[in-house]
Amino acid sequence: MESDPAGSLERSADGCYVALTHDLLNMQQVTDRVRSPAAGAIVLFAGTTRDNFGGKPVKELHYSAYNPRALRTMLSITQGIRERHGLQGIAMVHRLGTVPIGEESILIAVSAPHRQAAWRAAEEALEECKTRVEIWKREEFEGEEGVWRANRDGAAGSKADS
Repeated sequence: MESDPAGSLERSADGCYVALTHDLLNMQQVTDRVRSPAAGAIVLFAGTTRDNFGGKPVKELHYSAYNPRALRTMLSITQGIRERHGLQGIAMVHRLGTVPIGEESILIAVSAPHRQAAWRAAEEALEECKTRVEIWKREEFEGEEGVWRANRDGAAGSKADS
């Protein structure tokens, strides 16, 4: 595991790059991680914090992780997807800490010789990250207590202790 000067935790191996950071996510830097002259397609997915959930106004999200395990899981996911889809490169970066409305919490970039593989791989990477990676999300609502949620679309949460 490496740590950069900004405090990000990252790992990489054979065309795969994963990182956890408390910093703003940079789409260009993540895209550049997968850029290759052999790739005819690059797909970038950016997951952003929306201002509502279930009709309630969301103030912000807070992400926490078990960093060593999360990085290992992220690297395992990216390696499997790279092999299954014949990718040139894949990068997955997840933000930790507070993520305000409109800011990105996750970036996934993939490069492949052809667009179909890139589209499919990016979606698969996101779904596997949400299902398997040891990252937890607390949704903070305006005027209410926070709610811990599984890091999946529409998953029910439970009231968090103050």
